[in-house]
Amino acid sequence: MKGIKDTSNRTYRQLMGNGLRFEIPKFQRDYSWELEQWDDLWQDLLSVLHAEDEEEEEDHYMGYLVLQTDNNKVFQIIDGQQRFTTLSLLILAVLKAINDLIEKGIEPTKNKSRQEALRNSYIGTLNPATLISNNKLKLNRNADEYYRNYLVILADLRVRNTNLSEKKMKKCFDYFYKKVVQKYTTGEHLAAFVDTFVDKLYFTVIEVGDQLNAFKVFETLNARGVQLSSADLLKNYFFSIVDTRQPHKEEIEAIEELWSGVISKLGKLKFEDFLRYYWNSNHKTVRKNQLFKTIRKEIKTEEEVFMLLRALARYVHIFKALQDPTDDLWQDPKYTDSKTYIEQLKLFQIRQTNSILLAGYIELSPTEFIKLVKICATISFRYNVIGGLNPNEQEDVYNKISNIISTTKTLPILEFAPIYNDSSNFVIQFTSKQFKPTNKNHKIVKFIFSKIEAHEYQHKIDYTDQSFTVEHILPQNSTQEAWSNFSYEQAIRARFRLGNLTILERNLNEKIKNEPFLDKKSSFEKSKFETTKQIASTYRDWKEEDIIARQRKLAKAAKSIWQIQELEKR
Repeated sequence: MKGIKDTSNRTYRQLMGNGLRFEIPKFQRDYSWELEQWDDLWQDLLSVLHAEDEEEEEDHYMGYLVLQTDNNKVFQIIDGQQRFTTLSLLILAVLKAINDLIEKGIEPTKNKSRQEALRNSYIGTLNPATLISNNKLKLNRNADEYYRNYLVILADLRVRNTNLSEKKMKKCFDYFYKKVVQKYTTGEHLAAFVDTFVDKLYFTVIEVGDQLNAFKVFETLNARGVQLSSADLLKNYFFSIVDTRQPHKEEIEAIEELWSGVISKLGKLKFEDFLRYYWNSNHKTVRKNQLFKTIRKEIKTEEEVFMLLRALARYVHIFKALQDPTDDLWQDPKYTDSKTYIEQLKLFQIRQTNSILLAGYIELSPTEFIKLVKICATISFRYNVIGGLNPNEQEDVYNKISNIISTTKTLPILEFAPIYNDSSNFVIQFTSKQFKPTNKNHKIVKFIFSKIEAHEYQHKIDYTDQSFTVEHILPQNSTQEAWSNFSYEQAIRARFRLGNLTILERNLNEKIKNEPFLDKKSSFEKSKFETTKQIASTYRDWKEEDIIARQRKLAKAAKSIWQIQELEKR
């Protein structure tokens, strides 16, 4: 993988040996593991420790550990700090249990040796006179003082005046302390417990030389389905810019408040996605894999960091609302009419419009914004749903228009022309369109027929209504006996074509199943949907040419429904 200095699988013992030190970046996310994660780790440890007896896994994989180093001696933990911190707290809990035995006079000499050996190997050296420790692990700014001055030296843990991170570390320490003293009653067994599991836990360690390469690693691993927190890397970069000037405490608190506010409002939405869409709404288009490089190039001063975070705080509620048609933002009477089109974009699973809609909501009047959302929904249907055209080219056009909106505060409709998908192409594509049976396609087919039903027969229906469903006129699994008009090849070609689909009440659909066409017609006649009734009254039989003819007719209606007059006239 480009940008990586080294990749290897290493056990926890191998990682903590050779005098290496690990640091969690100053502004890295705080410790956040809770009971569920602690218990999972404990159960995993018990499984690998008793693998021989219970025929379970002999080793336990702890996932990716992304490290950044300049000197191969001190390693910044870019991803993996929760696991690393928890393992240190577990070992400290064992040291506390051994210390209890020493204080009780149980094998004091041997237990002191065991305690010192474990501490030196996995925690760090401790000066017995000053109780100053040289730790192998340094935590972030909100946790290291408590870790160093209370946890590491096994002092009575402070309860009052602790932050959330410190509270969780104390609870973690207490959890593992209770577990180990219940299971192991001798110093020998406690030491053996640690000495065994440090060889059983292994990580895939990825070493990078700088933050830019670390970000590239995040993007690559995320693309492979390994969800890492590249947002943490961005946060570290922003905060490090402010920190270089040795700011007042109030400045750090202010930037922390801005950052936390944005992250909190995003919820499950990804910060890096939001940042890119915001950036593209008023800058030249940046692809996902170039985001961090671009941010590093453009954001270099404390003032620029604060300006960016304040802008993100202003835009975040809009971004979130664009992903959720039920958001309160669309209850405002001025914007209610946009809800329909926000729903359609969600149905189509379109994200390329995020940048332009962010810019449009901020810079355009409510009337112009509603017009913009309608244009985006229409283009998305023509370009994406029916055309299946290149979304990257589409995003470039949207982002160009976003910049125009941000600069001129106007909606340049003619600029959408390159992605409008010419009507002649749209009709051809619609005439041959197939929808294979997926949950998304099922909803889209219902949506299409609901629009045609309203346009052709002035019958408005809600496509989300569960009382009706999609009927395959020629069944998905037809028999030659019942459908002799179709050869095997014709049936394969025709079964998923839009012309072979219609909407039908569930109670009627359940009755006909794979029945022959003549038997289905009586159910079609009883339907309240005119598009379905027309099948019964128009077609004596059902053949491939009938499907093509019907789909051609549907395409003609679709051309009238999904069009933008200003672009048709160009």
